[in-house]
Amino acid sequence: KLPAMKTLLSLIALLSAALSANAAPPTCYSRVLSLSKEITESFKELQSSKAEDPCVESLPRLYLDIHNYCVLAKLRDFVAYPRCERVLEVSELKEKARSLYTIMISYCRRDLVFLTDDCSALENPVLPPIDPS
Repeated sequence: KLPAMKTLLSLIALLSAALSANAAPPTCYSRVLSLSKEITESFKELQSSKAEDPCVESLPRLYLDIHNYCVLAKLRDFVAYPRCERVLEVSELKEKARSLYTIMISYCRRDLVFLTDDCSALENPVLPPIDPS
């Protein structure tokens, strides 16, 4: 009975650790990372759904890498882009970009580490190969 009890206690401890790990509040870094991915995906969807719209075609490219210091200028430029106010999805995307910028420069300023300041990498990103499986 003693080994079974130890196994049961170990299992309970493991499950408790797993539950508490999932219940942990998001960090600044995880919030910035998830929002940047969300914005990048929304931009891709916008480009594919409204590719013929001249307004959408003229938008600055929006690939975000939160580890690149140039992302701050990229976000500022995108939010300040004067056209496309008539396209609701663009206005929503600009609002998300504004939120990300604010989070990065205000709330998370001390938590973020920029690994590069290569602005051309945001214009011509080298994306990982797509897994065919």
